[in-house]
Amino acid sequence: MYRDETLGCVDCGRQFAFTTGEQEFFAMKGFTNKPNRCPECRAARKALRPQTASSGYNRREMFQATCSQCGQRAELPFQPRNDRPVYCRDCFASKQSYR
Repeated sequence: MYRDETLGCVDCGRQFAFTTGEQEFFAMKGFTNKPNRCPECRAARKALRPQTASSGYNRREMFQATCSQCGQRAELPFQPRNDRPVYCRDCFASKQSYR
């Protein structure tokens, strides 16, 4: 039913893919318009939105660390402690459940 489409960003003018997965997500959420901005410009625009208590979300402070498994940069929503390992998103997802 859906096919990958190439769209143009209204901010930077670059071409970007509107994938079948994104189209399904948009349909599931009831969105009827296609995105006008590439993912990078969408993220930049979202970061510029004013954060107020009435907006329903607040900007969370993020901390930088080095992944204990792969050595890549990891961005964490908490202050890492030196006595505990930290993992990047990919390494954390590959670990067994901690439950």
